[in-house]
Amino acid sequence: MEDKKNQMKKSSSLSLPSPENGSYDEEKQSCGSDSPSKTSRRKPGGWRAMPYVLGNETFERLASVGLLANFMQFLLTVFHMDQVSASNVLNIWSGVTNFIPLLGAFISDAYIGRFWTIAFASVFEMLGMLTLTFIPWLPQLHPTPCNPQVGQQCKGPNKSQLGFLVMGLGFLSIGSGGIRPCSIPFGVDQFDSTTDEGRKGIASFFNWYYTSFTVVLIIALTLVVYIQDSVSWVIGFGIPTVLMFLSLILFFIGTRVYVYVKPEESIFSSIVQVFVAMHKKRKLKLPDERESNGVFCDPPLPKGSIVKKLPLTNKYRSLNKAAMVMEGEINTDGTPTNTWRLCSIQQIEEVKCLLKIIPVWATGIICFTAMAQQGTFTVSQALKMDRHLGPKFQIPAGTLSVISMITIGIWLPIYDRLIVPSIRKITRIEGGITLLQRIGIGMIFSILSMVVAGQIEKVRRNSAIMHGSADGIAPITVLWLAPQLILMGFAEAFNIIGQIEFYNKEFPENMSSVANSLFSCTVAGASYLSSFLVNILHNTTGGHGHPDWLTKDINQGRVENYYYLIAGLGVLNLFWFIYVARRYQYKTRLEVDDGIKPYSEVHELQDMKY
Repeated sequence: MEDKKNQMKKSSSLSLPSPENGSYDEEKQSCGSDSPSKTSRRKPGGWRAMPYVLGNETFERLASVGLLANFMQFLLTVFHMDQVSASNVLNIWSGVTNFIPLLGAFISDAYIGRFWTIAFASVFEMLGMLTLTFIPWLPQLHPTPCNPQVGQQCKGPNKSQLGFLVMGLGFLSIGSGGIRPCSIPFGVDQFDSTTDEGRKGIASFFNWYYTSFTVVLIIALTLVVYIQDSVSWVIGFGIPTVLMFLSLILFFIGTRVYVYVKPEESIFSSIVQVFVAMHKKRKLKLPDERESNGVFCDPPLPKGSIVKKLPLTNKYRSLNKAAMVMEGEINTDGTPTNTWRLCSIQQIEEVKCLLKIIPVWATGIICFTAMAQQGTFTVSQALKMDRHLGPKFQIPAGTLSVISMITIGIWLPIYDRLIVPSIRKITRIEGGITLLQRIGIGMIFSILSMVVAGQIEKVRRNSAIMHGSADGIAPITVLWLAPQLILMGFAEAFNIIGQIEFYNKEFPENMSSVANSLFSCTVAGASYLSSFLVNILHNTTGGHGHPDWLTKDINQGRVENYYYLIAGLGVLNLFWFIYVARRYQYKTRLEVDDGIKPYSEVHELQDMKY
């Protein structure tokens, strides 16, 4: 999350808990001062707060993932939705859930702080859990059970049942909107990044965070999904709900230990200020470089800041007008009279970083669209295949995505410890390959995964039709889906991790919230694109006595054509990505030369395209 920028906004009127346990930074920067004002900082909570922070995050993740990991099957079997409607519900909900963290980050940074954002969001998450747990528990909240194998007609949900479902998912979206953008930064807040001990603590916190996250996903996709699939939906939803309640209790127990960082102006406000100031000064003429000394507002960064000073560049040059100092725009103490008319060079260059990355960001949407099928039509495939391992155990359809996770878990250590050092000797690049190359390789794997998924679906459907069983299940093992899931695991290992690292390295340090939000928006865009494609194909394919590609009976449809369509879009997207990547100018580069040396952007243009 962003480091504390120097803003002139007054503190929020909402008081934080126990200020004596908190950390408050009162810093100012101006266009005329040479040094920032003194900073008072109290001792951080450090590892004393970690049992509560990590415990809360672990239980919350286990609860939310455990509740929704098998949700496609729940909508198909309990709510009696067809696969198009169920896919729409999941895609739309996923889109909303991944866009709303932008709002959560803004509210947290500008008004109430991370603690209260997480606290309020956790309450909404708990309400969402309870709402969804009531659905399988109370008969009036879900459609009447039926058995289509004996000829019973299954009725879908009525308006009130669907409304109750939407209300529960809405509560979960609000909860995720507050928890996702704040959980990691709140953990980082507990350490003092100005000390060696604090920086080591932050590094260890990230390791523990992602380790616990991986363990949680595996448990959710195996044990919790198995209970939902084979024991009871009520128990399978009830367990995550209880865990979320424990998460909430654990979070509040640590209130006397936490460090509370005072909310200041959000980076999103700073971005808007640049565009507003540029618009107000659009008629000004920019000076020549030789005459630019003293023309632009360029205050020093606060003492102890980990943010690197960004020099003024000519890229998107019209934005530079926002930093031109005009008469009467500076107070006697050196501060701008109106931050909506005068911005600093640092603010302008931060916005340029965002504009430069947007074309690369847009290419991730189609790649994520391929990955999104693991939770929708891959589950539909699995439900019509033999899922038995031995005479008694049956693999839950929602558990299959764990194959991708296992692939990632096995591949990453091999890649990091063996492959990267070998490639580094050849390319002399610190990461072995560039981040954009890593993202591009992930796109290739996602395309291959969709092609393989289409081929396997043809085999599955032909087997089901030839066998002709009443339940429509093909007499082939569900492990036929493993190749497409393994390829998707490689796609995630290269593309997702590459995107996260790319955003965090290419943005200034205080814009990490924007980096995380961009990644979340990629997932949201992919969800909406997937929903758009599903509805278009459902309404336009088929006809003349033939069902559409995505008809309710998957054995009568042509899901493989949907997969091929995504693969084709992926190929076009790959060409566009290569075009964008070859023209991208990295902020920094690390080259190996008996050590690691940073290279400037000039070197980047000359020797490191894509």
